[in-house]
Amino acid sequence: MKIITPEDMLPEAWRLGVETRMLVSAVNGATQLCIFEQWVAPGVGAPTHTHPVEEVLTVRQGEAEMWIDAQRVIVSAGQSLIVPAGRMHGFRNSGKATLHLHAVLASPIFEATPEGATEPVRRWVSV
Repeated sequence: MKIITPEDMLPEAWRLGVETRMLVSAVNGATQLCIFEQWVAPGVGAPTHTHPVEEVLTVRQGEAEMWIDAQRVIVSAGQSLIVPAGRMHGFRNSGKATLHLHAVLASPIFEATPEGATEPVRRWVSV
């Protein structure tokens, strides 16, 4: 049995204006899920990309403009967006305060292919 304590994990710089704290991944023994949280500065977010698996994005605090393909919506605190596998999507903090986001991917390794790229980016791969 493994207990995960988020406070023991330091957030890391994901990109300018985005800090990420990995909670569950292949690194700490997960075999089916990748769960992380992000703190995102106003106007910043995740550029359009795809994952080979389904993802659920939940806004914990603030609001985000999120998109799947050409459809855009505003997602507020307490709401979630389900992103089907293989669909182009992204988000940006559309509010004036820090956006706190919780993400779950149906894979223990984070893998994303940015729009226009031919190779995926992989993070939190087990050693």
